Amino acid sequence: MPRKLTAITRSPVRDLLTLTQRPEVISFAGGLPAPELFDLGGWQAAFGQALSEAAGRRNLQYAPTEGDPALRAAVAARLTRRGLPTSADDLLVTTGSQQALTLLASALLDPGAVVAVEEPTYLAALQSFQAAGARIVPVASDADGLDPDALARVIERERPTLLYLVPTFANPTGRTLTAERRQAVAALTATHGVWVVEDDPYSELRYQGPALPPLAAAPSAGAHVVYVGSFSKIGSPGMRLGWLRAPTSLRPALTVAKQAADLHTSTVDQAAAAIYLATRDLDAHVDTLCAAYRARKDAMVATVDDAMPDGTERTDPGGGMFVWLRLPSGVDAESLLPAALERHVAFVPGVPFYAGTPDRTTLRLSFTTHTPERIAEGIGRLAGALRRS
Repeated sequence: MPRKLTAITRSPVRDLLTLTQRPEVISFAGGLPAPELFDLGGWQAAFGQALSEAAGRRNLQYAPTEGDPALRAAVAARLTRRGLPTSADDLLVTTGSQQALTLLASALLDPGAVVAVEEPTYLAALQSFQAAGARIVPVASDADGLDPDALARVIERERPTLLYLVPTFANPTGRTLTAERRQAVAALTATHGVWVVEDDPYSELRYQGPALPPLAAAPSAGAHVVYVGSFSKIGSPGMRLGWLRAPTSLRPALTVAKQAADLHTSTVDQAAAAIYLATRDLDAHVDTLCAAYRARKDAMVATVDDAMPDGTERTDPGGGMFVWLRLPSGVDAESLLPAALERHVAFVPGVPFYAGTPDRTTLRLSFTTHTPERIAEGIGRLAGALRRS
């Protein structure tokens, strides 16, 4: 096996998926949307139209690398309405947002290049940068997200090529970077010529508080911030549809990287998504998701407070999919997992989300796929495992 592959951290989320498919297991491990909330009828109608006699033969053919023009126009209009002025030409459709990270790593990173990441951060992003042979450097964060002063020190010391962060309802912590810090990060990275990848799969899943503009909308962001989005959390993860919004200087290299990777994303899936956006009220569907997920998040936070031992700390995210726990001192979350699985409850230990020295007392819980009652039962099982550990 090539050495660059042996350096990639395995994903415990993917490893747990098979185990947690058993119906008796209450899994808080995967960041999965609730399948009962998929707009199945809407997608059936969209695919039916995409495969109709009039359009089907065209939509089963090869397509432009950049993506379906109608889909790009619809995504651009949606981003513009949400405070990020965008044209269709700014966008490249990708096979899920994970491919966008891989393409960006290919286009921007030479082996040994330094990537700065918020600590802790999204595991699959760490895997993409590890696969590119990058050296990953953590930047400290707190309840308000990445710390700009810590970032300034990392830039001065390490000279990173790229900064990666999930500024809104971050994976794994659920934290959100404040508006003031967004401006500071955009200005600081512009001054020092650091590329920024803003990964934004969760911002539409907001349960409380006013929406914040994307970091990419900051006045100093235009030439160096790449914005990455996805349909996975608000539409369907199985379709594997994402996009990136990149400055003009970077788009040709990303297009070539995309051509080398897979020529283009599925033509028929793109066509169905464009039809869906033109014929269905996605905002109303997102409102339905938010109402359901808000109740599930509130249930998890309340049950954690009631059931977990003194000294446990947790986040209370304003949106997204995750609650982040710090267990009492001396408890190792990885060592707790086998006991939890024996009680048919699963979570993701925090260790793999760290690029630096991990906090072994941390763990991630996803609340989206269970009812409040099932969440209460699962947290009770977890508390029981913790008492026995």
